Formats: sequence, structure tokens, C-alpha cells
Amino acid sequence: MSIVDSFGSKGKLNVAGTEYEIFRLNSVEGAENLPFSLKVLLENLLRTEDGANITADHVRALAGWDPSAEPDTEIQFTPARVIMQDFTGVPCVVDLATMREAVKELGGDPKRVNPWHLPRW
Repeated sequence: MSIVDSFGSKGKLNVAGTEYEIFRLNSVEGAENLPFSLKVLLENLLRTEDGANITADHVRALAGWDPSAEPDTEIQFTPARVIMQDFTGVPCVVDLATMREAVKELGGDPKRVNPWHLPRW
């Protein structure tokens, strides 16, 4: 997905003969000082850096995060997965089922309401 690799963070990890694409946080100065939650965000920025919506400046701004400073940079977050707790996941599944029924009643294809195949923007 990443078009740009400004920090040379992109790498490969071979596990039992299967190769995975990874993005090394230690390629970004300051990453070691971030709390875990911001390291997740940093990996996301490295993985989705495209030079337009997500730039090297966004990565640097996050790596230089100062908890006492006033926020001055807006950073995108484009999650690849959303994990929900049981009490929030059940209503979501019910909403999807209701949406499928509504699409079918309106003459559409209910299979298009599929959280596994939603369009990426």
C-alpha cells in the first residue's frame, strides 16, 4: 500500500517460509520514546505514506510528540482492522443484518453490505 518510503522503514520478515511486509519503527528518530498507542499510529503512517495525504512531515511530527505541547499537526489514521468489544460488536452485527434486509427490500443485492469487502478510499 505504501507508495513512499521516506525513512527506509519497509522491510521483509520471513516466518516459516512465509514472507511478510513490515515497517520498522526504529528507522524513525524519536520512535523509541513514544508510548505504545502512538507507536501503533506511527506504524500506520509508515505503512500508508503516499507523499500527499500522509507525508514524511506527518511522520516526523508524530515522532517528535511532546505530551505537554499544544497539538499543531493533524495526522490521518487509516486503520486496517477495527476490533470491537462484545458489547459494541453485537449491535454492529445487528445493524449490518438490518442494512442487508433494507437493501434487499429496495431491490438491491444484500451481499454488497459486507464489512470484509468495503471500499478503501
